[in-house]
Amino acid sequence: MIVVAGEALIDLVPSPQSPLPASPHDGAPSATPDGPLPALLPRRGGGPYNTAVALGRLGSPAAFCSRISTDSFGEALLDGLRGGGVDTSLVQRGGEPTTLAVADISPDGSAGYGFYADGTADRLFTLPPALPAGVRALSLGTCSLVLEPGATAYESLLRREARRGVFTALDPNIRPGLIPDPDAYRARFRSWLPDVALLKLSEEDALWLAGSGEGPCGAVGGGRDTVTAAAKGWLAAGPAAIVLTHGGDGLTVLTPGGGTLTVPGERVTVVDTIGAGDTVNAALLHRLDAHDALSRTAVAALGAEEWQDILRFAARAAAVTCSRAGAEPPFAAELAA
Repeated sequence: MIVVAGEALIDLVPSPQSPLPASPHDGAPSATPDGPLPALLPRRGGGPYNTAVALGRLGSPAAFCSRISTDSFGEALLDGLRGGGVDTSLVQRGGEPTTLAVADISPDGSAGYGFYADGTADRLFTLPPALPAGVRALSLGTCSLVLEPGATAYESLLRREARRGVFTALDPNIRPGLIPDPDAYRARFRSWLPDVALLKLSEEDALWLAGSGEGPCGAVGGGRDTVTAAAKGWLAAGPAAIVLTHGGDGLTVLTPGGGTLTVPGERVTVVDTIGAGDTVNAALLHRLDAHDALSRTAVAALGAEEWQDILRFAARAAAVTCSRAGAEPPFAAELAA
């Protein structure tokens, strides 16, 4: 079983069908201060939540470890997990409200978020007892490793399970607006690396973590050389492999022996990118498991042919997610062709 630990929340996504108000001059659509606002559609979300659902849809035995509200959104989140075949026995419950994330979709389909997370249920996650004996991998990331007091509990879970031999995967999935002290977070991130077997992150997140300077909308300046240099330093700290995503340009894996392999992205008409990185997380773990490689030793033994298969599978899975609205990862049958 693969356990995914972290937040579950509700994304509020602008409806693509919402009309703009008419211009008073020529009747053409025009945004005006007193015009109607686009409708916001609630969608199940949260990076770890999306990863767990994606694993279930791909057919991997998966469980979700989190704290979910008892409100109506929380019930909907649990229904989504069960519908995806995800074990919910590790889910804690609480009467606090569900975290909300308001999405801002750019013309190219990329998404930015504003979070409403004060006093919410998922922040109060507590360290559970030892995970079941059949757990082979643990995946963590995103807001859950930022927002206290839950962040400390998730960090403790990562360290405990890594030190008892569980394969661990981390996707930082940086949300700059939630991180009050970037340098402190970067130091904390580096402290996790000895306990991380697989580090997956976007090129933008890698630049941010490397401290290359924040730009507009949370983007950062720098280049691929900066990312590569930073990744080599992180590899030396512990991970058996690092996978970098480059949006539509594909994925790259770097290994401690100096190996590097890149596969191109799958071309698709992008509706939005919500959940694409989370789908990559799930697809990597699913395909690593198919290669019997959910261990540091096995990952170190993978050759170029195996990595090409793993990365191409992840690229195909992410492309399907990008081709439809919201975090809707593919089912196994959609990738079988």
